Amino acid sequence: MSANRLLDQLESPFFIGCNYWASHAGTAMWSDWKPDIVESDLKKLASEGIEVLRVFPLWPDFQPIERTYREFGNHSSYRFGEEHFPDTDAGQAGVSEVMMQRFEAFAALSGKYGIKLIVGLITGWMSGRLFVPPALRGKSIITDADSIRWQVKFVSYFVSRMKSDAAIIAWDLGNECNSMGKVESREQAFVWTASLSGAIKRADAGRPLISGMHCLFPNGNWTMQDQGELTDILTTHPYPYWTPYMDYEPMDTMRATLHATAESLFYAGIGGKPCFAEEMGTMGPMVCSDEVAVAFARASMLAQWAHGLHGLQWWCANDQTKLKHAPYDEVACESELGLLTKDGRVKPVLTEMAKLKQDIAAFPIKELPPRRSEAVCILNSDQDHWAVAYGSFMLSKQAGFDLTFRFEDQPLPDAELYLLPCVTGVRGMPKRRWEQLLQRVQEGASLYVSVDDGYMLQFSELTGLSVLNRQRRTQPAQVLLGSIEDQISVPSSFRWTFGSVRAEVLATEEDGNPVLTRAAYGKGTVYFMSLPVELAITQGKETCSKPGENPYWKIYRAISREAVGGRVLSKEDPLVGVTEHPVTDGKRVAVLINHTPEVKSIRVRLADGWQLEDCWRGQAEDDGEQIIVRLAANDGAVILLKPR
Repeated sequence: MSANRLLDQLESPFFIGCNYWASHAGTAMWSDWKPDIVESDLKKLASEGIEVLRVFPLWPDFQPIERTYREFGNHSSYRFGEEHFPDTDAGQAGVSEVMMQRFEAFAALSGKYGIKLIVGLITGWMSGRLFVPPALRGKSIITDADSIRWQVKFVSYFVSRMKSDAAIIAWDLGNECNSMGKVESREQAFVWTASLSGAIKRADAGRPLISGMHCLFPNGNWTMQDQGELTDILTTHPYPYWTPYMDYEPMDTMRATLHATAESLFYAGIGGKPCFAEEMGTMGPMVCSDEVAVAFARASMLAQWAHGLHGLQWWCANDQTKLKHAPYDEVACESELGLLTKDGRVKPVLTEMAKLKQDIAAFPIKELPPRRSEAVCILNSDQDHWAVAYGSFMLSKQAGFDLTFRFEDQPLPDAELYLLPCVTGVRGMPKRRWEQLLQRVQEGASLYVSVDDGYMLQFSELTGLSVLNRQRRTQPAQVLLGSIEDQISVPSSFRWTFGSVRAEVLATEEDGNPVLTRAAYGKGTVYFMSLPVELAITQGKETCSKPGENPYWKIYRAISREAVGGRVLSKEDPLVGVTEHPVTDGKRVAVLINHTPEVKSIRVRLADGWQLEDCWRGQAEDDGEQIIVRLAANDGAVILLKPR
């Protein structure tokens, strides 16, 4: 199986799955093993379109090791309770033979119903509770050498024993293992990941290894780059409820419905490996209704498919309202997150996801080609990376172009447009990459730079501006973009006063001070924005869903009109996202997604020499110069375009 794809063993071009604990027991499913109930669960899930389950051999159940002690608390031996380890491979790894047999039975039941498995190997953190074998309690799980030794023993044995099972399509390091304990350095996190990754790959080099982590960053202790180096597939767990800034607007609006797509592309771009939403959901009935959950899932799933993500997994399979053990008796929100109710009723969100999966599979192309992406967004060291990344992604979607992500110290791919948003701190961009970037601009690319409180080399030479003064602001900046009708209020910490040496001024403050400028640099163009609009859209409330009141996207439209070329479609509605996908014979598939809970009818302009050939989803009519597209609420249209 390819390390890059999960689809190789799946029938659907976009798979749907979920995270599974048995309906009768939750995390106690292995100790309270009831195969008849488990089989009923699997049969129901498979009949409703679920193809993949992420499953969890609970660590203390599968490796129930205990320690005995002698004088002064010194270690004596490891045992199963009072019993010595048996002289078997499982025994020497501290693994329970009973639990392994139960997992084998589970895998056989999954295979019976055509369900594939992703196995989260070190399941120590789950739903707000830490589960650890008795012998390792009190240790630093990620950094203690003895803890790592037993984890390596466990995964080595488990993977070696189960690798011949055809139901298993991938291994996962475990559930959010970076929540199992603190690490003091990036090196400690790397050593743990490398130890587990190496053991898994030695035992089974044929299946991809999934990271299973959440809350990764471009720098810090747990990084996208290290996980990408040591595993084959990265994952996000993109819940708007938990992710910073994502619950600032309703679940059926653009901020929430693009969240999983943006975060997964953020991880993939900087981590250098494919990524998908391994866990996602609404977090239950205290967040939104079943109807809103359906709308959220439909728009989010369409966006993930359109942006080259190959599937998603919901959290989780079953509601757990009847359970009386931790974490379910301690964490209220963990009990009503299922696709199935406690009585086995199928929730509307599962029905909707299964229907959309079938619709995608019925399109006349086997697989959607990669989207056309014109820009590269470069994140720098000292900023709020997620806020800036999401702001750039959102603004590009509203303006009508696409981007990928890189970190400041990574090689730069070729692009028409480079974005260096919200430069923060005094470090600037590493000089080697900065010079590489400027060389690209000299050769003809465009560069957009915005600043928060940041510092740049060669500022005047690059932008055609001179800094006259700098101070902290007391009020948001009022920006005039082109005319008084396009006034934009932008929160910002600093005000720079500029003099123009050779820059063309595109936007000013009310007193005429330049804030958005354009200047030639070699054969290319440099756009400079003195305000952190990317932070403004992400950190502001209702700024994404109300672009008329917060038209930050017009900044990106202004820079992209000349910097970005080759699009077949152009649109005016910032709440409709568009991706274009080149296919054979010079044709293009375009996916248009309505990220609002209202029905829309929009007009999109066609480039000269193009026409509508077919409409696979939604409704579209070609009047010769424009296409009229009708979009249902939180839904999309898929159209085929061809040269005239």
